[in-house]
Amino acid sequence: MAKRHEKRKEKVLEPEVLGPSNEVPDEPMPALELSSSEEGKADTTAVVPVTALQQYLAEIRRHPYLSKEEELRLFEEYRTYGSRDAAVKLIMANLRVSVAIAAEYLHTGADHMDLIQEGNVGLMQAIKKFDPSKNVRFHAYAAWWSRAYILRYLLNTYRLVKIGTTQDQRKLFYNLKKEKSKLEREGFSPDTKLLADRLHVRERDVVEMDQRLGNWELSLDQPIGENQDGSLMDILPSQQVPADEQLATEQLQTLFRAKLAELVKTLDERDEDILRNRLLSETPLTLDDLGAKYGITKERTRQLEARIIKRLRDHIKKDVKDFDRLRT
Repeated sequence: MAKRHEKRKEKVLEPEVLGPSNEVPDEPMPALELSSSEEGKADTTAVVPVTALQQYLAEIRRHPYLSKEEELRLFEEYRTYGSRDAAVKLIMANLRVSVAIAAEYLHTGADHMDLIQEGNVGLMQAIKKFDPSKNVRFHAYAAWWSRAYILRYLLNTYRLVKIGTTQDQRKLFYNLKKEKSKLEREGFSPDTKLLADRLHVRERDVVEMDQRLGNWELSLDQPIGENQDGSLMDILPSQQVPADEQLATEQLQTLFRAKLAELVKTLDERDEDILRNRLLSETPLTLDDLGAKYGITKERTRQLEARIIKRLRDHIKKDVKDFDRLRT
């Protein structure tokens, strides 16, 4: 009996793997223990169904913990010779880290295996950054990388529209709910100003994040009601210009072109040339070009241009009351 107890005791996750938690889980972290049906290699032909998580836990139990000396030796092989086998052994021996940290965030509703997978990506990143000379065990260092990747996954998948794009927004996403609960336990009312001071952000950022976390996206294809046909898409206002405004604009443009043709008949050759090649052209000539063409200065050409514009405005305003709506 004592031997069996000692065997189970060896399988408990080392407490030093996890540092202080940044989250307060709604439920206590489940111990990383296997039931009798999970011991050894998972049997897919068993009468009792075995989940993917149970199979995964049974598999990682096959990889023992590493002593400090073994860990240093493997890192020396990985850093010096780029040994892939050494890196694999380090990762496989520390997969329990991701499992334990992922369990802290089950209250978010995310899939357990997805959280573990993201934590394992953090483990692989930790191997690249770990410095054995700092006299820190790898699992203690890797725990923070694993947590960082899990938190990033939760932030990116929390909503269809990303809600944390700045450092302050990410800080609020991770800590706003926790800080509210902490203040309530301490007997304070978690108002906007107090939360902003405690989290070192602007009050406006607290209000915006609180609104984002409290509202969920709506599908435009969802039905309006149980007994109604149609969806939310059917009642959204159109982004197109209303038909009456579009018709009014077309009529104004037609009238403008007619009045412009009338004015052109009253201009001399030089003014008509300035009007067509300077004011109405998509590639207008410069004042210098027109001045050189007619042997006048640049300033004189500008004056002629201003006079033509005034004559055009006065001519059209007589019959077009909505002259300011026109876009020539």
